[in-house]
Amino acid sequence: MTRSSKLPLAQSLAGVPLTGQSEKTPLHDTPPSAWLMTLEVRAIWEFSALLPAWPLLNRAPRGDNHPVVVFPGLSANDISTVPLRRYLQLLNYSACGWDQGFNFGPRPGVLQEARNQVIRTFARTGRKVSLIGWSLGGIYARELAKELPEMVRGVITLGTPFAGSHKATNAWRLYELASGRSVTRESASYNLPVAPPVPTTSIFSRTDGVVAWQGSIQSPSPQNPHTENIEVVASHVGLGFNPSAWWAIADRLAQPEGEWQPFLRQKRGRIHGLIYPDPSRPA
Repeated sequence: MTRSSKLPLAQSLAGVPLTGQSEKTPLHDTPPSAWLMTLEVRAIWEFSALLPAWPLLNRAPRGDNHPVVVFPGLSANDISTVPLRRYLQLLNYSACGWDQGFNFGPRPGVLQEARNQVIRTFARTGRKVSLIGWSLGGIYARELAKELPEMVRGVITLGTPFAGSHKATNAWRLYELASGRSVTRESASYNLPVAPPVPTTSIFSRTDGVVAWQGSIQSPSPQNPHTENIEVVASHVGLGFNPSAWWAIADRLAQPEGEWQPFLRQKRGRIHGLIYPDPSRPA
């Protein structure tokens, strides 16, 4: 098994979100504005948009019944991922939650149980597991894939701050309150910006009111060319209910194992180019 840091996973994640880039590469350390934070209430409309979008979502490519584990965000539990998991089950995936209640950070035993869940699922099904993580849950998914690449088929994250300073989110104080840990004290030399050695997709929004979108950008890497960023128009709270995010997730999961191709923003006869802005455009 490969390791992403000098310490075991439970220790390397103890201070998420952590930083590990070179000193020559300054980290984005400004959180989203108060205005964007206020606009997080639009998550209600994103959820309500699922119904009119259903005829199109129902046309997404079907899966091959491989297992998918979905990790919730900070202070959320499996209830928050029920709509997404039900959708994936309808598309013929064996989707499940993390089965550990509320995500209050990497408390003792939490990360080891998450790791064991991936190992058990792989052993039970004999198939590699896709990991989806929302916000903090995406940190878990990425780091588990680094430890267990032979058991993980791919990783998809939603608004996950793996490439920025802990100060670049409006949730770090909530993290400290929920976990009882000091982010500043625990932030150290772990290389979270480095992608796992498996196909990895970061879905993000420039109008995210909780996590600065710059912290969710995966830089190209010759070590792992199977990485990509997909931009959607969404709130942070609504990313797990956003129709365009769901379509992107379904599109990524449906790729045959070992035949990864980058996401196509524009397709003939569709308005993908409008729904999915160019993630590489200037800020």
